[in-house]
Amino acid sequence: MPSVLIVCTANICRSPIAMAILRSKVTQEPGKWRVESAGTWALEGEPAALGSQKVLAERGLDVSDHRARSVDLGLMSNFNLILTMEMGHKEAIQIEFPELVERVFMLSEMIEKEYDIHDPIGGPLIDFRETADELERIINEGFEKIVQLAQDTD
Repeated sequence: MPSVLIVCTANICRSPIAMAILRSKVTQEPGKWRVESAGTWALEGEPAALGSQKVLAERGLDVSDHRARSVDLGLMSNFNLILTMEMGHKEAIQIEFPELVERVFMLSEMIEKEYDIHDPIGGPLIDFRETADELERIINEGFEKIVQLAQDTD
């Protein structure tokens, strides 16, 4: 089954937004997908930020049941593709979990670029909208590469 873990810092803003957008997109794909999210410094059990929930609701998506969790080897080993929001996330995961190096990419790499996705935490709702728009654009433009990398390798 294709599987993607999306990682940001606290797992309350960017990764829940990207998770919801990607889940919505893969429902149109054949077969069953697993799309989840986690954070490098998550406060376990925290809900998605209100700004994240609001911008997703505007798109008809719901993450009200989302709860933050931290990355660990057990979790990440269950995913074929791990997409991070920042270079720092990618580097930290690759250093701490060298066995996963080949599965870890920045989300922006899905469109042949390397840049960090802005974290809207603490900002006004417009910041969340702009981040959601950017995440949706990258997921749409990079979808073919995401599909390719998320496939089972066994």
